[in-house]
Amino acid sequence: MSGLRVSVDRDLCCGSGNCVTNAPEVFDQDDDGLVRLQCVSVPPESRDAVLDAIDLCPTGAISRLDQS
Repeated sequence: MSGLRVSVDRDLCCGSGNCVTNAPEVFDQDDDGLVRLQCVSVPPESRDAVLDAIDLCPTGAISRLDQS
C-alpha cells in the first residue's frame, strides 16, 4: 500500500480550521485563515487524523491523491 498523499484547494477553503485541529502536523492556516499544506506525503502516524480532517472539511477542500 502506498502512503497517503493529500492536496488542498484554497479556493474552496472556508477557514473552519477542522483540518488544523485534527492534524496540525500536516495542515496550517495562513493569516486569512485559509488552509496551508505543510507536507504532501502524510506521515504514517498522522494517517487517521488526516482522514478525519478530510471527512470533516465542510467544503471538500482537502483531497486524497493516493489510490489506497
